[in-house]
Amino acid sequence: MFNLTIENAQSIPEKYIKMSHQELEDKIKSIKASLGDRLFMPTHHYQKNEVAQFADIMGDSLELARICKENTKAQYFVFNGVHFMAETADILTDDNQDIYLPDLSAGCSMADMANIEQALHGYDILTNRLGDNILPLTYVNSTAAIKKFVGENGGSCVTSGNADSVIQWALDQDKRILFLPDQHLGRNTAYKLGIKLEEMAVWDPIQKKLDFDGRDEDIRIILWKGHCSVHEKFYPIHIDQARKKDPDVNVIVHPECQFDIVQMADYAGSTKYIIDKIKNAAKGSHWVIGTEMNLVQRLKETYTDITIESLNPLMCSCLTMNRIDLPHLAWCLDKIIAGDRSNIIKVDKETSHFAKQSLERMLSIV
Repeated sequence: MFNLTIENAQSIPEKYIKMSHQELEDKIKSIKASLGDRLFMPTHHYQKNEVAQFADIMGDSLELARICKENTKAQYFVFNGVHFMAETADILTDDNQDIYLPDLSAGCSMADMANIEQALHGYDILTNRLGDNILPLTYVNSTAAIKKFVGENGGSCVTSGNADSVIQWALDQDKRILFLPDQHLGRNTAYKLGIKLEEMAVWDPIQKKLDFDGRDEDIRIILWKGHCSVHEKFYPIHIDQARKKDPDVNVIVHPECQFDIVQMADYAGSTKYIIDKIKNAAKGSHWVIGTEMNLVQRLKETYTDITIESLNPLMCSCLTMNRIDLPHLAWCLDKIIAGDRSNIIKVDKETSHFAKQSLERMLSIV
């Protein structure tokens, strides 16, 4: 899939690769100090510690974008996340504020599983087959172009923390839902709200095919065939092994996990939900967590009075998120000082207008 941002990404100069860890840290600290309040560095929970140490605030994607919106002092926002997060921050901030992504190749595999051409083509096929009563909803983990498509068609964004409320809002309008791009969050949330698995279809954008065994009139939600490459790596055997090792273990997972995992777990919820649950856990309790490895490790280091393990200890961290490292961060900050705007993420005005509608519609619902 062609991605203009990645195509335009530059190779990092060798001098940053050759700098020592300490030299890179000193450079970043120096530039942060020199820019003061003009620089703000939001950082996602999944970021590695070497970058997270420089965060002005840590949070999930939408939370960070909203914090950026409220910051009227900063001129430069260096977003230590992935591309769609920087896009959302640009949509919500003022035109005179710039959003930088330290590595332009830091994308999101899930967001890339639904491009706008696929969405428009799929929506056309589905409305011709099922009628025009289809309301698109998109996980905030999607491109600005997908958010625009959803906003133009009366739909809303959702987060893993408010998907229940937004999907219920759509159901209350007697709408058939098209849920992009994460089938697992859509399936887990819809099932929780009482929609039967037999009432869920899956749209395959590659095969351009609707997978459903029943009658078309029984379809209540159409799930886009996309997923998180991290959260798909948890399997029932991991929970079986954890409970065999300790029958009293608490299993908590993110709703981007597959359906069977969420059903088997003791708890399932957003990143914030997981963090809060661990923060308030009883001393001495044992938890296995089904989410990104950097976050699990940070929780383990923070809450030492409980036992914390990854549900899949052999799983790697979010690879695209971790493309942002000290060399890229230092290089990006040098670019700001030099007036080099090549790492700025800018959403065009038309896309921003309708994408913002989908975000604001979500906020009005929840």
